[in-house]
Formats: sequence, structure tokens, C-alpha cells
Amino acid sequence: QLQESGPGLVKTSQTLALTCAVSGGSITTSFYYCSWIRQSPGKGLEWMGAISYRGIDRYTPSLKSRTSISRDTSKNQFTLQLNSVTPEDTAVYFCVVYVGMYWQLGHWGQGTQVTVSS
Repeated sequence: QLQESGPGLVKTSQTLALTCAVSGGSITTSFYYCSWIRQSPGKGLEWMGAISYRGIDRYTPSLKSRTSISRDTSKNQFTLQLNSVTPEDTAVYFCVVYVGMYWQLGHWGQGTQVTVSS
């Protein structure tokens, strides 16, 4: 199971930080990829980035300069930081753990609404 937590309201130019607590499996298990995906109003799903079971992170190019994903293996959780937010970052944010060499299976959190106020 995955559970997102963090503020539901952030002001423009601030940093958004969300945490995903994972239960039922260790995030250091081989071929576990801890990801963040968001969905803005009226738009499709956007993959933001991920951190692998080896601790290697990768990001979608359009967000790379503002995004950081880290993990705390002792707590079995991972965190998203998105800097310099604007109202365009208003979205439902999901944490997803993909399992498998080809990311075959995805386990999703319920999602958390984040609104950026101007």
C-alpha cells in the first residue's frame, strides 16, 4: 500500500514537498521504481520522475530543473520536491511503485490534491 502526505495548499514560488509511505514491500527490492505522477485539471497523466531500488533518480526533461526525488530507506518512504511552483503545478499527485525490469506492474497511491495559490 502507498500513502501520500503533504500540504494541500502551496503558495506561488514556494517548494512543494510530498512524501509517499510504502507498506507491504521494501523500496530497495530489486526492480522497484518509486515514481511520482500528476494530473492537472483537464489534462492527462504526467510522469514526473522516479528513483530506483538502487537509488538512481531520473526525471522528465520539462521538470528536471525543478524536481528532486529522494528516499528514506529506514522509513521505507520516498519524497518529491518541486521548486518554484506556479498555479500550473496545481494537480492531483500520485505516488506509484512500479515493479519489474520493464515496469510491468504499478501500485498506486490514492492521490493527493495540491493547489498552488497565486
